[in-house]
Amino acid sequence: MRELIYYSFIESADLKKTFIQENRDFLFDVFKKVAEVLLSGGTLFICGNGGSAADAQHIAAELVGRFLMDRKPVPAVALTTDTSILTAVGNDFGFDTVFERQIEALGRKGDVLLGISTSGNSENVIKAVLKAKEKGLLTVAFLGRDGGKLKGIVDFPVVVKSFSTPRIQEVHLTLGHVMCDFIERFLFEGKGE
Repeated sequence: MRELIYYSFIESADLKKTFIQENRDFLFDVFKKVAEVLLSGGTLFICGNGGSAADAQHIAAELVGRFLMDRKPVPAVALTTDTSILTAVGNDFGFDTVFERQIEALGRKGDVLLGISTSGNSENVIKAVLKAKEKGLLTVAFLGRDGGKLKGIVDFPVVVKSFSTPRIQEVHLTLGHVMCDFIERFLFEGKGE
């Protein structure tokens, strides 16, 4: 059991190291695009299931509240939080439409949707992304494994190449934190490069 603890940390650290070495420049481009949407008055919508739903809420909270600096709130909405909408839409139209329906109601051209899916195949995230693209939103996804179906659909697929769901989620959490830090600095300190 001691080895389990040790190797879990090493596996997580190694995956993060490999991921950033392969994606450093790409992440700059992705985070800059998201920050530019927010700077232009757009809103960041975020969705996912299970642990990814928690990540969506976490990112929205960091942006609407604060991450590291005291500043004005940044418009971010987790589509995973309104139980009345989730249960009504899930009951009346099916669970695979719970995020799509909210994007249809709330999303506007010039906004951005971040979908989070460790498999890349979450049907309700796929439908939300397709609706977002139809409405002219920028689409980004934090994915795992080989990126799944979402990899070929979103404008910016950020793929963590692992088949371990916990390790993928650990990289997604780091991605969320780094993105929030980037957004704060870009919007409130003007650090574009």
